[in-house]
Amino acid sequence: MSLEKEVAKRSLNQCEFCSSQSLPLALYIVAPKSGNNIEDLLHLCSTCKSQIESKEYDEHHWRFLSDAMWSELDAIKVMSYRILHDLKSEVWANDLLEMFYIEEDLETWAKEGLERSDIPKHLDANGVALQVGDSVVLIKDLKVKGANFTAKRGTAVRNISLDMDNEKYIEGKVDGQKIVLITDYVKK
Repeated sequence: MSLEKEVAKRSLNQCEFCSSQSLPLALYIVAPKSGNNIEDLLHLCSTCKSQIESKEYDEHHWRFLSDAMWSELDAIKVMSYRILHDLKSEVWANDLLEMFYIEEDLETWAKEGLERSDIPKHLDANGVALQVGDSVVLIKDLKVKGANFTAKRGTAVRNISLDMDNEKYIEGKVDGQKIVLITDYVKK
């Protein structure tokens, strides 16, 4: 029997999260697993799947997590943890998260799929994510305060570092001097 048929049989042809029977139901691989094992997969309705993938949650839809978080299926526990973590600004979700019990190995799996919201995301002028060690190009002439020179448009800045306190600041060397740049004036 194929994995899809096994998951459909396990789910009784309903969403394994919200119990919706609206079709179509789709398989969802709980990252970072490969999906080669039935325990890595969930059968989800289009509402649950689209909100999980986009991380744009309708908080009212997810109130069922108070039951789902106690599921015997590890993949549901992991996804419940992740969604509650994403919704923790909501009082009810934070309360559920505080009483959530999850085994250590499942918590590790759950945290592997969480996007760290406490780490600033440095984006260049075009919205492209910047990483430590990237090279960027200035898109505007910038007068460098305290250094008595102007960094010209088109100047390459190699091996940048990121300011972890402010997502708008990066550091790099221009004309041999280390300077702070604002991400709005660079492109990758």
